[in-house]
Amino acid sequence: MSKKLFFIITITCALAITGFAQNTNSSTTRPRTSTSTPSKTPAQSVEEAGAQQATPTPTPRATTGRRAGSKADPTSKDVLAAFNVLLDGIRKVDVNAVTSAYWNSPQFVRFNSNGTVTRGWAQMRTNLESSYSKLEDVKLDERDVRVQMLGRDGAVVTFLWTQSQTYNGTPETATGRTTLVFRRIGTSWKVVHTHISPDGPDPSRILPSERTTPTATPKATP
Repeated sequence: MSKKLFFIITITCALAITGFAQNTNSSTTRPRTSTSTPSKTPAQSVEEAGAQQATPTPTPRATTGRRAGSKADPTSKDVLAAFNVLLDGIRKVDVNAVTSAYWNSPQFVRFNSNGTVTRGWAQMRTNLESSYSKLEDVKLDERDVRVQMLGRDGAVVTFLWTQSQTYNGTPETATGRTTLVFRRIGTSWKVVHTHISPDGPDPSRILPSERTTPTATPKATP
């Protein structure tokens, strides 16, 4: 009887231990494998954001300089307008119109076609007043007029001319070439230098090395 009771108690204890072990394993929580991205610290976020963003290219600043040909820039038309005022004054024998086209300064220089030099605006006006009082029927034809701009405030005008007139009752005609140096003074263009040369200068004033000798016409062989 005692052996049978001991056997039953042994089996009962074994079954109890097995059930307890199963319950313990089923109630244990297994760690989950997380697939979410781990949170970033503020320092990491700033560093990575700076690495991903491209360095912005600075936008070029617009230039403020004036463009060529703008209204503020001088043009050859302005110089030609001043040039035509001078020619009209010569044709009309108008001392005021002619002298107003020149720079009113003692530094003004004029090389005349007769080889003389006029220095200063005041002297030029005195000379013109003396000669214009004897002039009549002036006709001036210009040709091959060329304008070369020298920056914003300078220009050179060259041209060939033929002028006929009556001086002190005697008709006369001459041809030549002229160079006018213009300078913009204030808002006006003024002639600051004039160089006038005749087409047929005095041979005695030309260097022998620069004289032109006409080609001799060969004589026919009899």
